[in-house]
Amino acid sequence: MLWLLLSSGSALFEALKDVTSKQALKSVDEYSVLLGFSLVGAILMGSWMLATEGLPTLGPDYGKALLVGGSLNILSFTLYFRAIKTADLSLTVPLVTLTPLFLLVTSPMIVGEWPTALDALGVVFLIVGSYVLNLKPSQGFTLAPLQAIATNAGSRTMVGVAFIWSITSNFDKVGTLNSSSLFWGTSLLATVSVGMVPFVVQRVLHKGFHAVIGPMGAQVKFIVLAGLFIAVGIALQFAALTMAPVAQVIAVKRMSTLIAVVFGYFLFGETGLQERLLGAAIMVSGVAIMAID
Repeated sequence: MLWLLLSSGSALFEALKDVTSKQALKSVDEYSVLLGFSLVGAILMGSWMLATEGLPTLGPDYGKALLVGGSLNILSFTLYFRAIKTADLSLTVPLVTLTPLFLLVTSPMIVGEWPTALDALGVVFLIVGSYVLNLKPSQGFTLAPLQAIATNAGSRTMVGVAFIWSITSNFDKVGTLNSSSLFWGTSLLATVSVGMVPFVVQRVLHKGFHAVIGPMGAQVKFIVLAGLFIAVGIALQFAALTMAPVAQVIAVKRMSTLIAVVFGYFLFGETGLQERLLGAAIMVSGVAIMAID
């Protein structure tokens, strides 16, 4: 059961990445945090790759996958960081588990993978979980929780991230098959860091060097830690993938949403722990059901 331990570790480091990123975002814009975070992650993952497996032989579809997947990940990571900057971790992060819901539509079109009956059951859990996530006992059972997803800017943004990731997940598969897991992860993080440069430069020209770089210096430890955590989390995930099916590893990794809810409550004083923890647990259960082969 080593794969379970590795996958659980990946979930923990994913949640730690969210916590350190949110802390950095308190005084630094999302573009600057993303630049530092992705650059550190790319350097660490690239170093690990060179030390363990070397450079892989690239397949013919690698370039296309990186062009599409890299571009979309620049957008999705920007939206992801914007969501956790403006809203509670416990309210936004669990919504990334909606990605499998959107995969039911995107996977058949992109890679020809069709849903099963268990997928449909998992979707029910995802919908119920997203409802409970926004439930307030004082309101009773109304449409208000679902309306909250549409009206809360952070939640709405994270739903968009989940949709984008339902597309990039398919290109991740293509990119990995045409290179290697570590090389693909390094490629994506490097692409995101390069993509952030124009935004950071534009902010420097508009606000001044010290106004942008100064706050980054104050939060550099959290930015570096976020890059370290994402690199370690992905490395543990890839190690687990050599021992167990992809769907099972990802289902366990989604436990990060439960950890993020707890961190949000204890570290950032977020409210509604019971409802948000229950909602996240139901959504993770839906992912687990869809992971059953």
